[in-house]
Amino acid sequence: MSTTSSPNSFAQSVALVAEREVRMRLRSKAFLISSAILLLAVLGSIVAGSVFSGAAGDSTIPVATVAETARYGQSDGLKATSADEAEQLVRDGEVDAAILPGDGPSGIELVGLDDVPTELVQLLSVTPEVTLIGDTSTNGFLAYIVAIAFGVVFFMAATVFGTTIAQSVVEEKQTRIVEILMSAISARALLAGKVVGNTILAFGQILLIAVLAIVGLLVTGQDDVVNLLGPSIIWFVVFFAVGFVLIAAMYATAAALVSRQEDIGSVTSPVLMLVMIPYFLIIFFYDNDLVLTIMSYVPFSAPIGMPMRIFLGTAEWWEPLLSLLMVIATTVLVVLLGSKIYSNSLLRTGARVKLLEALRG
Repeated sequence: MSTTSSPNSFAQSVALVAEREVRMRLRSKAFLISSAILLLAVLGSIVAGSVFSGAAGDSTIPVATVAETARYGQSDGLKATSADEAEQLVRDGEVDAAILPGDGPSGIELVGLDDVPTELVQLLSVTPEVTLIGDTSTNGFLAYIVAIAFGVVFFMAATVFGTTIAQSVVEEKQTRIVEILMSAISARALLAGKVVGNTILAFGQILLIAVLAIVGLLVTGQDDVVNLLGPSIIWFVVFFAVGFVLIAAMYATAAALVSRQEDIGSVTSPVLMLVMIPYFLIIFFYDNDLVLTIMSYVPFSAPIGMPMRIFLGTAEWWEPLLSLLMVIATTVLVVLLGSKIYSNSLLRTGARVKLLEALRG
């Protein structure tokens, strides 16, 4: 019975192949272990950030104050009813110093046992008003870390899952399993199933990382970081879902041109370069608005460039939508051309199939 005899047969075939791809990957110990390590690394970085920020926040100096100097102390600090009581707290070692009213220009006096903490003197010193006229919406170091995170996650997912698709295609050609598969389903359904199955796995992994990161930040009390990163993370997940389909289709199409595992690198290296270039660009030009703007509209780098611009606050509200439409249009075009190359190359074994020959069929 032909696989194209009914409207539902193509969708059913794609679903079967996708389910097969998902099952094979979920049964792989290497995949499960690597995914667990990645999630633990994300969770560990969040916990470490919380610990370090908490340690910085807890580095306070215990002081005693009276009613006239209460504004200089902490809300939960020790408060004395008189200067004598505050000085007694210093003698008893319960506080490092007492802040009392003074006759000097500052209007306060620090009382210590042997000395007073230098940090406390600096905190109470009069400093001039500072006005910054540059863009202070984001911290430079945080922007660099976010750029690396987006770049690494997209690069790792694209290369790992893309290489898996390529190896699967060549393995099926090499063992002649593809001939059995194509007796039941079409080559286009086989390609679509592989792309859909691996996209589900990759998207699921990225979504799990995003959810774990947001929940971890909220649980550890880093709400301000969530508010800052939330929109860019959501857009990164959306762009990744479409951008990965583009990369996966290219990996599968390129792999169909060869019949040996040893030749995979030679045909997939151009695809790898398309993934590596945005990775290096985002690291070296994470704060360059011109480069990021260009990256946000190039289909292969938009999944990194546009979320980064959203994080920096340099993208207009309509720009992510326009960029996403461009990525979708490019993905559809690549999938259509790729399916033709894939169909014309899949059953050809032996020497490497030339790209033009595969296009002509």
